[in-house]
Amino acid sequence: MNEHPERLDLRSHDASGDKIAELLRLFPEVRTEGGKLDFDRLKLALGESVDVGKERYGMNWPGKAECFKTIQTPSLGALRPCPEESVNFDTTENLIIEGDNLEVLKLMQKSYLGKVKMIYIDPPYNTGNDFIYPDNYTESLHTYLEYTGQIDAEGRKFGTNTEADGRFHSKWLNMMYPRLYLARNLLREDGVIFISIDDHELDNLLKTCNEVFGEENHIATLVWEKGRKNDARRFSVGHEYLVGFAKNLLLIEELVPAWREPKEGVAEIVDEYHRLKQSHGDDYSAISAGLVAFYQSLPEDHPSKKYSRSRFVDKRGIWRDNNISWPGGGGPRYDLLHPRTKKPCKVPDDGWRFVEETMQAKVRNGYVEFREDHTKTPFLKSYLYIENPIDTSGEDSQGEKLQVMGSVFYRHSQPSNDVLKELFGEKIFENPKDHDIIARLVKYCTDENSIVLDFFAGSGTTAQSVIEVNEKTGGNRTFILVQLPEPTGRTDYATIADICKERVRCVIAKLDKEDFGKLNMDGNQKQYRGFRVFKLAESNFTAWDAQVAPEPGALEKQLEFHVDHIRDERTADDILYELLLKSGFPLTTPVETHSVADKTVYSVAGGALMICLEPGLTLELIRVIADRKPERVVCLDEGFAGNDQLKANAVQTFKTKGVTSFKTV
Repeated sequence: MNEHPERLDLRSHDASGDKIAELLRLFPEVRTEGGKLDFDRLKLALGESVDVGKERYGMNWPGKAECFKTIQTPSLGALRPCPEESVNFDTTENLIIEGDNLEVLKLMQKSYLGKVKMIYIDPPYNTGNDFIYPDNYTESLHTYLEYTGQIDAEGRKFGTNTEADGRFHSKWLNMMYPRLYLARNLLREDGVIFISIDDHELDNLLKTCNEVFGEENHIATLVWEKGRKNDARRFSVGHEYLVGFAKNLLLIEELVPAWREPKEGVAEIVDEYHRLKQSHGDDYSAISAGLVAFYQSLPEDHPSKKYSRSRFVDKRGIWRDNNISWPGGGGPRYDLLHPRTKKPCKVPDDGWRFVEETMQAKVRNGYVEFREDHTKTPFLKSYLYIENPIDTSGEDSQGEKLQVMGSVFYRHSQPSNDVLKELFGEKIFENPKDHDIIARLVKYCTDENSIVLDFFAGSGTTAQSVIEVNEKTGGNRTFILVQLPEPTGRTDYATIADICKERVRCVIAKLDKEDFGKLNMDGNQKQYRGFRVFKLAESNFTAWDAQVAPEPGALEKQLEFHVDHIRDERTADDILYELLLKSGFPLTTPVETHSVADKTVYSVAGGALMICLEPGLTLELIRVIADRKPERVVCLDEGFAGNDQLKANAVQTFKTKGVTSFKTV
């Protein structure tokens, strides 16, 4: 994708343009993005020798070097809390952040490094009319502030990326690369990322992810069938893709028990199993006989009938017989001794389903059922239900591997629109993702206390998915959503971020309404029914501007900023949360407020960090804070009011009490 200055524009309509268009038809490999002709490629195609420099395998495009500068440039932003737009701000650990996701990902690097179990994103597909870009990637925060009207605009804007642009694909890559790079840092070592995409950028996305995550960590590229397009001119392309990568695939080679789907129709059989077990205790012969009788009494069209004609029970639960031969033939052949006759069992015509080492492990773990003697082939025990869901040694704990993980997610998009209509009472958002599909991913890939991140949040599908999985499993997963306040042109929901927040409010309100009047049997507070809203803004602290004009008035103003460096109208909470992130604490870290020597002091994470943002600090206050023996202490520099002696005493007092870090801001 390298560009070269020696190009001709293929879009011109003169005679030379027609000739070049003919060259393009004959040699499509010489075309670059933007419809220009690369003469060096043409010379190579025609057999001429061209010095192309040192060739390397890899992906390159205009602006890639700038991506690394963007990644390494620290953010000068802050996240301001908005309790008035939140739900249960003080108790929830869910976050909805309104802002440019590049800046937000930078701000999260220290506090959320290696803590996110799963990322799902639905980025712009680069179709030419659905993409919002900052004009200058090196000024991302400044551009965002202008875009949202937080500072005076100077003409910069976000806009669509059209094919008429000479760097159509490059601009998309310049947007995606730093975000994926920063997102990888946030993943746990056993974390995964799934990215929705269509044909426009699938190839570039795969190559980019291969570089960022490593091609050895590619889990799968799944097809997401959304429905038939009857107006298609050639083929009905009604599908998209779901690209999955792991941070370290070796740690999740077997995603058990997370990647399981309970079998349809099993619930009734499980209920009957528990009833029989309560009646017959450990008499599994009686339980099995009763379960078979119950199964036979079910109608022929019952969903469970498609699994097997036989039901069996042992101490672990309900299982069915399953084929133990190699699919398609040609499987390994070796001796598998019958436990009673001690002679080799009959080998299936297609060979064994597993290599010998794996088969022996399944025998030891009770997943192979032998017939009455060695003359018949044994079969595999495939559990529809096991009593101990922690047991992960089998192939089918709590259900079977979801078949579509390697092939197709099939779900028409219409239910997604219906869900939003039910919540809002009208069509409110174009092409929302199916929250049931995302919920399945959440269920397969996370544990009950995982963090799920979506930094292209859209209408908030991921939040609804996480909440509903928690409702069904009793988990306590948390979500972090990031969404740009992209204008909608509506008066009720002015931005997509507003739609996102309102959708999650509606989901929570619906669940609360359903629970109204019910007894809370376990007494646990459902913290996942809530979210904290934060909005991206400039840092609460003004920075020294090295580019200021060398004029007395401008320099004097900079000096004033340096002395009184807290921005106007910023609250103590604004400053507190910026300090939390800069100190490496998540935004949901417990914070207690204490009154010490008539001053407000914040105790973070059980006293690990103490913060005082009050003016007029005293030695008494410093001693009281020091006596609590925090690891770190942060105070405002103006709190010492230029009293260097007091600051020196503070440093000595904290050092004596074992405080490892004392900073003023």
